[in-house]
Amino acid sequence: MSNFDPIMNILLLPISFLYHIILKIRHKLYDWHLLKSKKFDQPVICVGNLALGGTGKTPHVEYLIKLLSEQYRVCVVSRGYGRKTKGFQLALENNSAETIGDEPMQYFNKYKDVLVAVDENRNRAIELMDTMDRPPELYLLDDAYQHRSTQAGLNILLTAYSKLYSEDFLVPAGTLRDIRSAAKRAEIIMVSKSPKELDAENQAEVIAKLKPLPHQKVFFSSLEYEPLEPMNDAASTISLEEADGILLFCGIANPKPLEEKLSSQFKHLETITFRDHHTYSEKDIKAVLKKYHELSGNQKIIVSTEKDFARLTNSPYLCQFESVPLFVAPISINIHQKEKFNKEILDYVRKDHQHS
Repeated sequence: MSNFDPIMNILLLPISFLYHIILKIRHKLYDWHLLKSKKFDQPVICVGNLALGGTGKTPHVEYLIKLLSEQYRVCVVSRGYGRKTKGFQLALENNSAETIGDEPMQYFNKYKDVLVAVDENRNRAIELMDTMDRPPELYLLDDAYQHRSTQAGLNILLTAYSKLYSEDFLVPAGTLRDIRSAAKRAEIIMVSKSPKELDAENQAEVIAKLKPLPHQKVFFSSLEYEPLEPMNDAASTISLEEADGILLFCGIANPKPLEEKLSSQFKHLETITFRDHHTYSEKDIKAVLKKYHELSGNQKIIVSTEKDFARLTNSPYLCQFESVPLFVAPISINIHQKEKFNKEILDYVRKDHQHS
């Protein structure tokens, strides 16, 4: 459910019901082929969710990048949420989050051998990429599950362990942006942000709540926080074991897991949060630095997320952090049945690639 109180949620249900009708009609138009879905020759994997956010989509896309990019020429296609440009953009060295979006910028910064393209029209992006001298051999659609105009060969639907789509409601009464029955199109359902130790009984309980169709495979993944990475010279001189004050600033859907992780590592934590996909202004950076200087301690550090740092890449305000130790907290995922999941992905790509 949403962050409103239960009474407010009940009052909002009629609006959610009207939204449900609209979405149901839209899906039927695709099912009846009155609205067209385009299929491409190359393998196309879609990673998405039914909720508005907070399912850990980005580290799952990165997992697939690492799994596939050694064997195939991969292109990530994204809408580029939050960018100030429109139309097709191919990620290049002079790009920033303002021109391609924060998540595409993060992919581009981390994976130099992977192509990253943004376009609100995914079909157009793929068509343009196909005209390259060395076109991609497969496409990863980032956050495109609800965009049925592009027909993916493999759909991976994420749902957070603590907020399963089967127990949620459409906005505004809940956090779903698409109807629950849309889940039937997924070949793989990934229960993300699961506890690291999840026994077979608890997994069975979750699967029973999701009620997957016979063709659907359910996997579980948990978040893994990697060691903090220094992002400037000032951070390289700091011993994290001696850090006695930490300021976290971030603009992500759910900062609580990261706050809990940092609180378990460091004595004193202060947090400044911004809305998801927030574009940082000079005023924001000055507020962060002011808060940092007010912290007590002799070995103070600033921590943010990779996605937030991507928004500062090529920003004129990044230089203001030069004199303070700035770190990022990388996130990865651990898939509980890793080998089985990898086989599902690789088998699909090999089979589809042979037919292209």
